Amino acid sequence: MLVDTNVLVRTLQPHHPLFATALNAISVLPKRGRTLHIVPQNLMELWVVMTRPLGTNGLGLTVDQARTELSRMKSIFFLLPETPAVYPAWERLVIEHQVSGKTTHDTRLVAAMQVHGLAEILTFNASDFARYSEVAVVDPNEVDDPNESDEGPGS
Repeated sequence: MLVDTNVLVRTLQPHHPLFATALNAISVLPKRGRTLHIVPQNLMELWVVMTRPLGTNGLGLTVDQARTELSRMKSIFFLLPETPAVYPAWERLVIEHQVSGKTTHDTRLVAAMQVHGLAEILTFNASDFARYSEVAVVDPNEVDDPNESDEGPGS
């Protein structure tokens, strides 16, 4: 399963409403035997957000802080290599699905998934991947925490 960059970003924002949800998903899924992958593009996108100023929807980290976070991400997730096969897969997908604009970044993640044999993505933005029938979306909000129960005391 590929982890979308939006999930990675949320793990760096302790005061964000989705922080706990993101942490829960990346903690629970490996316990269920799921391997969580990232690709170089995730790290590049994450770098952009980490080093962008707070006032422009960034995290405002210094280069040294961002470097530390990249190292941490690479120690948590399995980093798949950048391969020459990703570009042709991306080009085929953008043409086949008539992709334009900003969503081409998501298409590149799908291309990397195909090249590396992944069929699922953990993301808060299911709609970004709706056009790809070959991709199953796992929403972190739907990953149940095994330590929480719907049953109250004495049930």
